[in-house]
Amino acid sequence: MARRTGGNEAAYGTLARELRDAILRDEFKDGRPLPTEAELAATYGVSRQTVRRAFLELVNEGLVTRVPGRGTFVSDPDEKYLRQVGSIEDLMALSIDTEMEIVHPLGHQADIDAAGRLQLTSDFVYSMTFLRRHHETPFCVTTVYVPPTIGKRLLQSTELPAAGRTSTLTVVGLIDSLFDDPVVEADQSITAVAADADLAKVLNCGVGEPLLRVDRVYSTASGSPVELAISYFLPRHYTYRVRLRRTAR
Repeated sequence: MARRTGGNEAAYGTLARELRDAILRDEFKDGRPLPTEAELAATYGVSRQTVRRAFLELVNEGLVTRVPGRGTFVSDPDEKYLRQVGSIEDLMALSIDTEMEIVHPLGHQADIDAAGRLQLTSDFVYSMTFLRRHHETPFCVTTVYVPPTIGKRLLQSTELPAAGRTSTLTVVGLIDSLFDDPVVEADQSITAVAADADLAKVLNCGVGEPLLRVDRVYSTASGSPVELAISYFLPRHYTYRVRLRRTAR
C-alpha cells in the first residue's frame, strides 16, 4: 500500500480505493488501526483534508470506524457482504475477498437469448454456473455466457477450476488477462425476482425468497461483447452500492 495517487480520479477517491483494497486483503487484522492522517498524507503526497475525505467515504460505506483519540479501525464484520461498484476494476476486485465454487462446469450449448445479447451470428454459446462466497457464506449464484471463441480459450486455461472446485478468480478478470482487447465497459440491469427451487437449493434460502437479479454484458475497447453474466444475490447476505457523479459543467 505505497502507490501514489494520480490519474483522472480525484485524489481522495484514489486514496479511498487504496485503503479499501488493503482492508479487503485483511491488512489491518486484530484491531490494528489504519495509518494516521499525517502518515497517509506523507505517504501519498496529499493534504490531510484529502485523507479526511477518503476516510469519510470508508465510514459511509461501513468499512471503518473512527474513534476520537485512538484512530481509525476496520468495522466489525457482520454477515452481509458489502461491495461498492464504480468501475470494471471494482468488479474484477471481487477476487480479493471472495471465492467462487463451480456448480456447472463450462460447456457448449444452444441459447438463443444469450447468443442474441452477445451479438453472435449463431445460437451457440459456452456457459458455466458458479456460487460465490464471502467468509464461507454463499451470497450469489451466477451463470456466465461467452462466445465460442472465448469459451474454447477458457477451456484451455489451467486457472479455471473444475466442477466442485473453488477459486478466487473472476471470469471477467480471466477473460481480460487472456486477450489483447481489454474489457472496458459493462451494460447492467437490475430487477427483483423470487427464488425458484434450484436457486433456493444453491443459495440455501427459501423458495419464493426475494433475490436481486443483476444482468451484465461486458464489452471490450473495440465494442465486442465478451461475457453475459446473470447473477442472483441474496439480499440478507449482500449490500450493493453504486456511486453516481454529476457531470462537470
